[in-house]
Amino acid sequence: MSVLVFVENDEGNIKKSSLEAISYASHLDSNVVAIALGSNFDAARLANAGKAGATKVLHVADDKYNQGIVQAYASAIAEAMDKEGANTFVLANSSLGDALSARVAVKIDAAIASRVIALPDTSNGFSVKRSIYTGKAFATIEMKGDKKVIALKKNAVELKEDGENASVEAFSPSMNDTDFATTITSTDKATGEVLLPEAEIVVSGGRGLKGPENWGMIEELAKELGAATGCSKPVSDMDWRPHHEHVGQTGIKVSPNLYIAVGISGAIQHLAGVNSSKYIVVINKDADAPFFKAADYGIVGDAFDVVPKLIASIKASK
Repeated sequence: MSVLVFVENDEGNIKKSSLEAISYASHLDSNVVAIALGSNFDAARLANAGKAGATKVLHVADDKYNQGIVQAYASAIAEAMDKEGANTFVLANSSLGDALSARVAVKIDAAIASRVIALPDTSNGFSVKRSIYTGKAFATIEMKGDKKVIALKKNAVELKEDGENASVEAFSPSMNDTDFATTITSTDKATGEVLLPEAEIVVSGGRGLKGPENWGMIEELAKELGAATGCSKPVSDMDWRPHHEHVGQTGIKVSPNLYIAVGISGAIQHLAGVNSSKYIVVINKDADAPFFKAADYGIVGDAFDVVPKLIASIKASK
């Protein structure tokens, strides 16, 4: 038996969250097979999946899989699971992964768990711990049946990087025209040096910055930290920042190791999108701002005084 892991594309490379999924799978079984769909992967780099714990990578190098049509992906994955004798399918939670995990579970008649945050407990059956209510609580669920689909929350496990290169094998699943009946007319991608869903550090600004002309210090702080930039909903609604930077319950939900909120009061909708962060730092001149209740560290002060000093300190430490 083996575990199959779906890996997503990041400019030709495997996304870090997918590598985490491989590391997770390596704790479940010693035979971990990754599947990469599309010719837009850099084939020479697929072997790097082995460093995270994969023994083999199945590469479907067909242009038809480049668009991310979920129905076609699900069919190819179901066929790969049958080929490899896999009874468990692991992938990262994402906009693509969420849609894909449900379809694969139906195709292979499997139990499914999403937003999983820890390795399973197999002392009495097979139970997993998952995040629920936008990170406000946790649930432990028992997964019954021979086949399982596990969608993993970002930063849930430590990424392994000490394995050997994996073998890469060409895979050509059978194609059904109905799987490709969907036509994707356009795709708008977020831009920036570091993208929010994959960021280890996020620096976000709110209305406390008073206007878009003051965002330079947020961008400079993010650059010094190698971070992505985000913003609160009112900021994106006022077009101070692009909507793809909106962090919160109705925007992008993030789970970085460090989340820095500058001039954000901490409305419950924003907190719901960031409360899975490992550490939260809040900078606000209002000592009664609700965000301080959720913060691991807080600085009561004017952002226009605090942030430049923080940037200078980071530069000095380098």
